[in-house]
Amino acid sequence: QVQLVESGGGLVQAGGSLRLSCAASGSISSINNMRWYRQAPGKQRELVAAITRDGTANYAESVKGRFTISRDNPNNTVDLQMNSLKPEDTAVYCCYADVQIGFGAYRGFWGQGTQVTVSS
Repeated sequence: QVQLVESGGGLVQAGGSLRLSCAASGSISSINNMRWYRQAPGKQRELVAAITRDGTANYAESVKGRFTISRDNPNNTVDLQMNSLKPEDTAVYCCYADVQIGFGAYRGFWGQGTQVTVSS
């Protein structure tokens, strides 16, 4: 099986920075897209950033210019560098990966999530 484990969440003051990491392990041949989502209390889950295998990144408008997604393909990891954090960035952040489970077959896997709290 495949497991995704996030780390790096915590409490930070507004204007501060945090770096989230997500490591995938298990029966992995290849990983296609990797993404970071977040969900704040009472709100729908939101796609924060996504990165393709070749490194093409996309961001939600709310985080453009402040967050940077990156990945390390040999180690099956994806990071999210978050700068200039705002209280509205407070949420549980989860990583997601499209993992190749067979020839031409991919399946999505989720991490358990890590809490990010930004105080004003």
